Amino acid sequence: MSTAVSRPDPSEYAPYYGAYIDQVSGELLAVLSEERKRTLALLEGIDEQRALHRYAEGKWSVKEVAGHIIDAERIFAYRALRFARNDPTPLPGFDQNPYVLSANFDRIPLAELAAEFACVRQSTLHLFRHFGPEEWDRRGIASEKEISVRALGWVIAGHEIHHTRILRAKYL
Repeated sequence: MSTAVSRPDPSEYAPYYGAYIDQVSGELLAVLSEERKRTLALLEGIDEQRALHRYAEGKWSVKEVAGHIIDAERIFAYRALRFARNDPTPLPGFDQNPYVLSANFDRIPLAELAAEFACVRQSTLHLFRHFGPEEWDRRGIASEKEISVRALGWVIAGHEIHHTRILRAKYL
């Protein structure tokens, strides 16, 4: 069972992910748990009208940002599961924009998106809490780049922090 998960070395991920990983400070599992609470409090404080707000033409709504966080966490956690289980199959990348457009998140009540986020995060935490040192160290190919299970955990945390900071700064 996992305890403290060390910060990944830059050799464990593509440089692009460094921007997310750099936003995380503290112990990974604690950060994932605490950020879950912060994000839920943020989303619960937004009314339905405000949840449809876009800060500029062509930008996502608050609901779309929430849906994107959920989708991305599912994908990153799935990658972590596959690599932790020693599956050598390279995994494709994903284009976030068609995901958001296809999901039609604006039709879903924000409270339901918040509840879905809570469930997805809880699932991620359950998965990660059972990884041992060997699993965290394993690597695989995703989006044509090598990445470790450990780095994927930190990417999930940093990706959420990145988007909730944007919500606070540009939407609210």
